[in-house]
Order: sequence, then structure tokens, then C-alpha cells
Amino acid sequence: MKIIAGLGNPGREYEGTRHNVGFRVVDELARRYDLCCDRRKFKSLFCSGRIAGETCAIVKPQAYMNLSGEAVQQAVAWFGGALDDVLVICDDFHLVLGKLRVRRGGSSGGHKGLQSVADMLGSEAFPRLRIGIGEAGPGEKKDYVLSRFHDGEADVIAEAILKGADAAVAWVREGIEAYMNTFN
Repeated sequence: MKIIAGLGNPGREYEGTRHNVGFRVVDELARRYDLCCDRRKFKSLFCSGRIAGETCAIVKPQAYMNLSGEAVQQAVAWFGGALDDVLVICDDFHLVLGKLRVRRGGSSGGHKGLQSVADMLGSEAFPRLRIGIGEAGPGEKKDYVLSRFHDGEADVIAEAILKGADAAVAWVREGIEAYMNTFN
């Protein structure tokens, strides 16, 4: 069982914000595979089904971003498996808008959602896909990640969401090496 966790903040007020890119990618993935992520478990909305021939669970933690780790940890405990079978998808304001960065593990880079997942899993050794939301300027980073994309950015991020879903499928189908080679 592969677990794909998209990070974001629950609630209508956060829809379309930069911090919810992870939710948008897993929503696109669910749409492609005709999965409906409306079941509640693991403090998440989730669904399971076949993606690229593999049984997968999609998890959307319903705690706020900084508390996402508990939901991911509960899903991992329920479904079992190795950390290599968990993909976490999130935003990154250190990356240029629309750029994808795939890693097999590593530090959170200051991303509190990723740090929460690492803390709850007791390891940083899980694959992650970061999607650039544009570099935050000087000032409060919280305001930036909770802002919405401007008109000129909307097409770029929409394309990145599609590529992010493609990347998740490649990870399921071909594994981490092919995934990294194709999308970095």
C-alpha cells in the first residue's frame, strides 16, 4: 500500500491559498482515478483505490498544516509499510513558482508541515514532493503562504498541480529513482 499525503489547511477560507498546493495535487490525482476522498479517518479526509496499478491511499490531513504529522502517522500505522511507501506533497516558498523538487528524504527546510510529519514518523526518511509557490519577499512568511495566487501566477500553478499529479503517478509506477530523474 502506497500512501500519498497532500498537506494543506482545512476550511473554505484556505481554499486556493499557496499553502494548500498539496491538497490541490492530491485532489487532481483523485479526480484522474475517479476516487472520492470524503471518508474521515486518521484526522483526515481520505480515499483508497488503484493508481497506476497499485493500491494507494490518498490522505488530506484536516488538522492545520503545522499539525499534519499526526494524521500521516495514523495512516502509516493503520496501513503499515515502510516510509519509502509514503509520499508527502507540500508547498515551498524557497522554490520558484511552479518548480517541482523531489527528494527521497532530508530536512524539512523550515516547512512546519513537513517537520510535523518527520516528528510524528520519527524520521526524515520519507519521499516528498515540494512545489514552488514563489519566493516570499521580506516580511511575515505566514501572510505569504496564506495568500492566494495572483492572476499572472494562476496558470503557472495550475500547470504545476498537473505536473505534481504526474509526479505522484510516476512515483507509484516506477519508484523514487525514476521519479527523481524525471521531475527534478
